[in-house]
Amino acid sequence: MLRWAIIFFIIALVAAVLGFGGIAGMSFEIAKFVAIIAVILFVVSLVMNGMRGRGTRI
Repeated sequence: MLRWAIIFFIIALVAAVLGFGGIAGMSFEIAKFVAIIAVILFVVSLVMNGMRGRGTRI
């Protein structure tokens, strides 16, 4: 998922250099949204893994 954020960020940079302001802005917003979702899923994964590993072992 983080790969998609990087791809959209690169698209935004290229579009900004070429002068396509609307496309650059939209690509940046998509990249930001996907990056935030990736970070949230990463944190949830860490928490769930931490909770699962606290059981007693025999």
